[in-house]
Amino acid sequence: MASKDRILRQKEETRNNILGAAYDIVKEEGWNGLSMRKIADRIEYTAPIIYEYFSNKEAILEELTGKGFIKLTKELQIAIDKFEKPEDQLEAMWMTYWDFAFTNTEMYQLMFGVQMTCCAQRCSAQEGPYKLFTQVIAEVMKDSNPSEDIIKQKYFTFFSVIHGLIAINIINKSDILETINAQILKDAIGGIIKSIQ
Repeated sequence: MASKDRILRQKEETRNNILGAAYDIVKEEGWNGLSMRKIADRIEYTAPIIYEYFSNKEAILEELTGKGFIKLTKELQIAIDKFEKPEDQLEAMWMTYWDFAFTNTEMYQLMFGVQMTCCAQRCSAQEGPYKLFTQVIAEVMKDSNPSEDIIKQKYFTFFSVIHGLIAINIINKSDILETINAQILKDAIGGIIKSIQ
């Protein structure tokens, strides 16, 4: 039994090494620089071993997408837990979302298709952030007893503005633009929260 556990641990470790190597390559060379051969070279395995764990590059991208959404969900939950008022929670969540996008830029690009094809439509973990945001939005709006459709609409209002600003900053890197967008972000979050109270 112990050797079975050891084999499972080794397989999981190899799988994580492959994903880690893939992400390291992407940080250095961008998503277009990623290949199964480069991953194999990075972790000093043969390409056929990589294919034992992932059928192709898209399978690696899907796995990384899921990991990104899980990480974002955890960070959003931490932001929620810091505040009691739902309005404060919502502001903290969107600021955390913004920070996540620039701390994990390559991951964000993959998760949301900024300058590349995303894999989110095949990822169940993508529901995590959406559920947290809509729960808090519903709490902010509870006095008006909003329908699920209204809550969803408000979520997409936030998402459209914030994702748009993030995409602009990722595509057109500029210190001036980043400063302006940071202020626009705060104004937008504050304005939308006021509009749904």
